[in-house]
Amino acid sequence: MSGMHLVRGMSSLNNKKRKVKKKAGWRETEIQHEKWLRSRGCHPDQLKQVIKKFKDHEFTKPFLRTTETYPSLKTSNNCSGSTAKAEPKQYSGDYITGLATMHKSNTVPVGRGTDPKEYAQMRRN
Repeated sequence: MSGMHLVRGMSSLNNKKRKVKKKAGWRETEIQHEKWLRSRGCHPDQLKQVIKKFKDHEFTKPFLRTTETYPSLKTSNNCSGSTAKAEPKQYSGDYITGLATMHKSNTVPVGRGTDPKEYAQMRRN
């Protein structure tokens, strides 16, 4: 498609303004609608006459959030806890005898009762 294609429903050929054909009795219906608008104070003539006043009393008091405040740890002198480096964890048991590498570099622990040859054959199968 070229850059000049039209959006569905939109046509550059049908952009002429057409006069609306009004049915019989349209004037009476329009008069009734204007009366209905005037009875509710919504007619455009009535809306122009209304002077909109800025409600100044709403903005005189500043908004304050009502939440409890808690002291932060930075402001208090009560600093407890250790920041020393943790000791590395090492396996101290005797069940695991080694590590085997499976497919896609998946490392698996080899137990005491298993044969490491099984893991070596599994890589090739």
